[in-house]
Amino acid sequence: MQEQKLAAQEVLDELFTEGSLPFKLIAHEVESIGAAEYVVRFHDSRFHSVDVSCRRGHKFKECFRVAILERLDKMSGTLSGETT
Repeated sequence: MQEQKLAAQEVLDELFTEGSLPFKLIAHEVESIGAAEYVVRFHDSRFHSVDVSCRRGHKFKECFRVAILERLDKMSGTLSGETT
């Protein structure tokens, strides 16, 4: 899981640098919960964890980036009063 943890942190750093992630996050743990299914855990009150599903042939890093961006999109909709 160390490889996935490093990849997750790299994505988080990239998103923060790009301005897509409004706050700095640290990936503290990546847990495998099934075949190509992961939970990435953070120690942050705004963002506790994110579930990542990787289809065959997709890299974890790509799947994690999509999962984070989707979660951020849901959070921004909730914060602005929109419903999803």
